[in-house]
Amino acid sequence: MTKTVITSDKAPAAIGTYSQAIKAGNTVYMSGQIPLDPQTMELVEGFEAQTVQVFENLKAVAEAAGGSFKDIVKLNIFLTDLSHFAKVNEVMGRYFEQPYPARAAIGVAALPRGSQVEMDAILVLA
Repeated sequence: MTKTVITSDKAPAAIGTYSQAIKAGNTVYMSGQIPLDPQTMELVEGFEAQTVQVFENLKAVAEAAGGSFKDIVKLNIFLTDLSHFAKVNEVMGRYFEQPYPARAAIGVAALPRGSQVEMDAILVLA
């Protein structure tokens, strides 16, 4: 099996020993994105702004892989405060149409750099 590294300069550079995404066959495994502005590598402020930035980062990586949000089959959302779940749903509605991907929302104690939200995804390309 051939693995291809996917990168986008429109998403934050990897800050550890990982790739933004890996393509294996027609499946793309996207690493978790936190709400870093890709230009400044600084965390954006406010929960809604953080959620939007995470979706924009995921979108950039998906596009670099030759896909879009329509190709996402699984989305994992990690939240430090599950009371923000309704806001995540609202923001997600701006980016996705039915059929929605399978999804998990998981409460966690902490995320890198003090982020309030992180997401990763799996895409299947046609």
